[in-house]
Amino acid sequence: MRTLIKIASSLTGVLIMIIGGMVPAAILVPHKHHLVNVINLPISWQIPSLLVIGLVCGPRIGVITALAYLTVGLFFLPIFHGGGSIGYLAIPDFGYLAGFVPAVWITGRIARIKNKNTVLQFFKACLSGLTTIHSIGIINLIIGSVFISWPENLFELIIKYTISTFPIQIILCPSIVVMAILARKLLLIR
Repeated sequence: MRTLIKIASSLTGVLIMIIGGMVPAAILVPHKHHLVNVINLPISWQIPSLLVIGLVCGPRIGVITALAYLTVGLFFLPIFHGGGSIGYLAIPDFGYLAGFVPAVWITGRIARIKNKNTVLQFFKACLSGLTTIHSIGIINLIIGSVFISWPENLFELIIKYTISTFPIQIILCPSIVVMAILARKLLLIR
């Protein structure tokens, strides 16, 4: 029965990540003339959905979800930002996708620390997950710059994939934490 629950949770997680990859991120800002002003962000909810899965489901189901997501994107459906297929292994984006697996594990482990299920602990878990994704992505960019001749130089790639997105993803961390806490309460997870 536990195996069936893990499989169902992982499949649900993959679907959440696929849908999250299609949903553009935005923030609501109070405005003088309107109730709120919507500011569209240049990212999707793909990474935030991964972090929510880590916070809610824990490290094991999170890793299974991330591996399943990568498998589907590399071998079956074009679900990544730029499509998909095995050829995705040779482009700069892939290091960030590969970072999903350790990031969701770290996020889930930090979230599972006994008696520390606080908003601050979940926020730390989100930051740790994001840092892991970007660290592995940058390592991939460095290795790729040495062995693969990408059209952009290393500095341009780091600006494009980390410096321009990391701060925006940090802005979404409070929303991730709120969604994870609400989901845990709905699912009766302590």
